[in-house]
Amino acid sequence: MKRKNRIWIYSILLMGFVVLFSHGCKKNDNTTVGSTTTDYSLSSHWLSLPVTIYKADVFYLYPTTSWTKNNSTPMICAIDDSLMMAGAASAFARQATAFDTAANVYAPYYRQDNSSPENRLNVIAGIPTTDATAAFDYYIRHFNEGRPFILAGHSQGANIVCNLLSGYLKSNPQVYSRMIAAYVIGGPVTNAFLQANPHLKFATGPDDLGVIISYNTEANDFTGVNPVIYGEVGLVINPITWTRGETLADTSQGLGSLFPDKTGVWVRIPQYADARVDTVKGVLVCTTADESRIAILDSLSGFPKGVYHSFDYPFYYYNIRQNAANRIQRWTSK
Repeated sequence: MKRKNRIWIYSILLMGFVVLFSHGCKKNDNTTVGSTTTDYSLSSHWLSLPVTIYKADVFYLYPTTSWTKNNSTPMICAIDDSLMMAGAASAFARQATAFDTAANVYAPYYRQDNSSPENRLNVIAGIPTTDATAAFDYYIRHFNEGRPFILAGHSQGANIVCNLLSGYLKSNPQVYSRMIAAYVIGGPVTNAFLQANPHLKFATGPDDLGVIISYNTEANDFTGVNPVIYGEVGLVINPITWTRGETLADTSQGLGSLFPDKTGVWVRIPQYADARVDTVKGVLVCTTADESRIAILDSLSGFPKGVYHSFDYPFYYYNIRQNAANRIQRWTSK
């Protein structure tokens, strides 16, 4: 399903924010949420199974879209949880469609975690990663047909992409050899992670291949605790210049952002977000966001003011689109 078939989703994204953060994940028995792997031979377990058009693919994992009212206890949603599925479609529209003008975008549903920050990564490494690994393996064996691919994820999806990189792709080097890049956005990628996985490397420019791309966006004056980076100092690349230096990329260098208008429709806004790498904090700094409107939207998610987690993709949507197309072109022409 290509972008022209998904434009309509933009009109429900603000509703999606409300759905994601005002409802609980339904409780399930052990048969549903236990260790049994989800069956990805069923098309109902896929958010996107595109018609093959392009010479490259994207395997996309959406962020957390299922929540309990009391998140002090780990809970895993069912694969057919209606709130998760609705939120996944909304996330796909503002994130994964950045890739669908250059690649076939495959996106599985997966059972998600909502747990306390203290053990969240450990829980994500369980059932959510088990599902995503099974989905990726099914995709490789039944859909990929040897094409090069991009991994892309956000937040919980980004954490799982890290687990795929350090797990499945480490164990299957012939598959990893076809990876164009991994967009691990909204989750920290640390030097310690790379040292533990020497087969992986972080991007240094706009053209390198087989690399990891990562950043977490904050306001310039944010001094609190960013709950999505788990106290880690991550490696960061600037999504406007695709460099790792701390030179500011101003709004004139940006290709455009997605931002909801007053009616709730997400539209393209040119020259909206600047970007600067902060190597000390390990984050990406944006100074030009409309803080009042961001605060209204992110108040629904519970993120502290100044944490632009929900906008990691939308702020730099068209730069991501161009960069992915560039890396795909370089891969297919090499």
